[in-house]
Amino acid sequence: MSNVTQDTAVRTSTFTRIFIYGLLILFAAYYLMPLFVMIVNSLKPLSEITSGNMMALPEVWTLEPWRQAWSKAQIGIEPTGLKPYFVNSLLIVIPAVFISTIIGAINGYVLTKWRFRGDTLIFGALLFSCFIPFQIVLIPMAIVLGKLGIAGSIPGLVLVHVVYGIGFTTLYYRNYYAVFPTELVRAAQIDGAGFFRIFWRIMLPISGPITVVSVIWQFTNVWNDFLFGASFAGQEQPMTVALNNLVQSSTGVKEYNVHFAGAILAALPTLLVYIVAGRYFVRGLMAGSVKG
Repeated sequence: MSNVTQDTAVRTSTFTRIFIYGLLILFAAYYLMPLFVMIVNSLKPLSEITSGNMMALPEVWTLEPWRQAWSKAQIGIEPTGLKPYFVNSLLIVIPAVFISTIIGAINGYVLTKWRFRGDTLIFGALLFSCFIPFQIVLIPMAIVLGKLGIAGSIPGLVLVHVVYGIGFTTLYYRNYYAVFPTELVRAAQIDGAGFFRIFWRIMLPISGPITVVSVIWQFTNVWNDFLFGASFAGQEQPMTVALNNLVQSSTGVKEYNVHFAGAILAALPTLLVYIVAGRYFVRGLMAGSVKG
């Protein structure tokens, strides 16, 4: 009797597992279908797209749309491509992510291990900044950038993303450091360690998981930003704005294969970041979620 029960349980468990995996595969296929359409059509001549099935594999495989999107596509008046704007995005993303992450780490350290009057109010204000819509800060930010003389420049965009990202990075590090034993900080103070020595020697070395979270979050937000780039970039546009110009610059017949290739090029860095470090992102989020 027990063997029959065990066999039934095994068959039920196997069926349940097959059903769950099948459902997950179905959802994954549905979710990845737009990416499949973009990839296959970016490898086709335009004539195949306009006269054939967009879901079909290319009859003639070509990388010409990718070359045009990268270096030869028409953006505005000048015959250029996404390449220089890719460099602009890197010049914006790297310092913005680095500065906002460092400031967020210091803020989290101060708000958890150096308590003072009003610290809760300051943290509340930083937390509130995470929920402010982009559109609300456009005019004040434009005024500030104009007074600083960095409007329409890469340093101006770096400042915008640093200011807007500090609230998020502070939240991550504050929650992460809150579970770290304060007694170790007090012991270091007794031994004569100062503010920055404790931060560099004790707090920062144990911040690897949450640093990955902060870097991935900020990198994704800054790289994918369009509103700030379109509002404050001037001639030094990031890649997302250049991609929009690439699509809008087509006159007559739309070059869908070039547009698809450009969209993939624009999304490729964030896609690679999540593929390489996605599991560390989840681990970092979970690291500061449970006190122990």
